[in-house]
Amino acid sequence: MPAAPPDLPRRYLGVPLWRPRAAFFELTSCEGCQLQILNNEDTLLDFLSFLEVVQFREAMTEKAEDYEIAFVEGAVSRADEEERLRRIRAQAQVLVALGSCAAFGGVNQLRNRWADPALVVREVYGEAPVETALVRPLSAVVPVDLMIFGCPIRKEEVERIVCDLALGKTVTHPAYPVCLECKANENLCLFDLGEPCLGPITRGGCNAWCPNERAGCWGCRGPAEDANVAQLLEIMRRHGFSDEAFRDRLECFGGFASLPARPEGLPA
Repeated sequence: MPAAPPDLPRRYLGVPLWRPRAAFFELTSCEGCQLQILNNEDTLLDFLSFLEVVQFREAMTEKAEDYEIAFVEGAVSRADEEERLRRIRAQAQVLVALGSCAAFGGVNQLRNRWADPALVVREVYGEAPVETALVRPLSAVVPVDLMIFGCPIRKEEVERIVCDLALGKTVTHPAYPVCLECKANENLCLFDLGEPCLGPITRGGCNAWCPNERAGCWGCRGPAEDANVAQLLEIMRRHGFSDEAFRDRLECFGGFASLPARPEGLPA
């Protein structure tokens, strides 16, 4: 987008653009979602024209604390992360949970399955002194204004959401499942190829990223509206997949923990 003359406000379709000051942070995560922001060089400059980035450890050494939007990747797994998140929340007008770890706990929340936390620490870290606690999404600690789903996030979706924020538009997420996008892309159904898939019950918006590569959906974007989990369980059984395999896939990223009830017969 060409820069506006310095004495005129930047506009888009005649609407003055708000160019908020934004900061990016990471808690317990692989930082892959932040890397996704930087990955698409073709549109990176246009993307940055919507934001004044004042803190982004992966991309810049300068660091300012007067931001309006905070993008936070990762889950909360330590006391110092909880304290840091509260400070970020106090500063930011808008707090965005960036990716599955921030929105649901992500793969990190799998450690919560074990009743004995000390056992998990010993198995992973041995005798090294490591501080870790139960894994929580951001919303379990502070109010979250907006979630951007995915593991990792999809750069094109982030650009759309940031554009909506800059224009003052309401940010919406698809209500339809990944399965719809997969069909629109004319893929063969992965169940017919012998691959389990959560596409029928997972929130769309990724353009069927994994199924396009003939890999079954693992539900990293959480449940679609009106997700019929019980029906998908029956489909999984009909194709010879065990209930345990379905449960493992359903619980991998933590997004389906928000469902009001587990399907009848699904093992705990």
